Amino acid sequence: MARPPQISIVVPVFDEESSLRPLHAQIAATLEAMRVEWEVIYVDDRSRDASLAVMLELREQDPHVRVICFRARTGQTAALAAGFDHARGEIVVTLDGDLQNDPADIPRLVAELRRGYDIVAGWRKARHDGFVLRRVPSRVANRLIAWVTGVDIHDTGCTLKAFRRELIERLPIYAEQHRFLPAMSKSSGARVAEIVVNHRPRQFGRSKYGLGRATRVLLDLLSIKMLSSFSQRPLHYFALLTVPFVALLVAFLVSCLAGAEQIDFANGWAQVALIVFMLFFMTSLFFIMLGLLAELAVKASGMHRARRHRVLVTSLDA
Repeated sequence: MARPPQISIVVPVFDEESSLRPLHAQIAATLEAMRVEWEVIYVDDRSRDASLAVMLELREQDPHVRVICFRARTGQTAALAAGFDHARGEIVVTLDGDLQNDPADIPRLVAELRRGYDIVAGWRKARHDGFVLRRVPSRVANRLIAWVTGVDIHDTGCTLKAFRRELIERLPIYAEQHRFLPAMSKSSGARVAEIVVNHRPRQFGRSKYGLGRATRVLLDLLSIKMLSSFSQRPLHYFALLTVPFVALLVAFLVSCLAGAEQIDFANGWAQVALIVFMLFFMTSLFFIMLGLLAELAVKASGMHRARRHRVLVTSLDA
């Protein structure tokens, strides 16, 4: 292409041989109608069918196509991260390769982004998935994620999203954390919007998602919550750990004062109680000291200063 693209489309692919040609035709038609420079990056997550061959064929036919191929299967988040690393557009749009996301929604996502938002997430309000295995777990997970992260997104699992590239360049992601990008970025001052998008029934193949993925998502949610909150107030977290030990210390002291005249430290039980008291005291002191060290480490790292510098200032003329 003579000029760098304005919009990069990132499509993670795993065993979507039959979907790729119609998907690319729809992407091309949509982007050509927008009259912008564009590219589409297909990331093959070590497909077992002929998906890679189809992608290479599309690359030969269309100069807008770029292909990334993994040597081993690493998952959707890693595929998206690779696409982010290679994207050259000012705006990066992600969507699934199974034709369930509608490329016709891309102009609306981009228009919303240009209103001043940094992330625009798609909301599959009318989903065409199985009710028990897909929609019910999704609703529960979305409400839990919104409650834990404080970012009220109805459909965190929808891959159809639009990002400003400068935002995703600052967000290292791994495991199943692509769904948490709005929550992770909002802590840096990003403005997040959500619009209803079209969701279509699957035409080819079968879904790669199951209930087993819920466990991984919950663990990633816990890790993100802990990392984001812990880095802000490490001393508070360690202080919370001392609460049960301090309560036991107080109870022990009250009981000792109440029966001070009957205490005989030559008695074995009294000596055991004294040892337990010292253990509780040392444990409480240990957690407090760890909290202070964590506070010093966070301040010395410049994490909060860097975060203040990373707060996004978006030009409305972009």
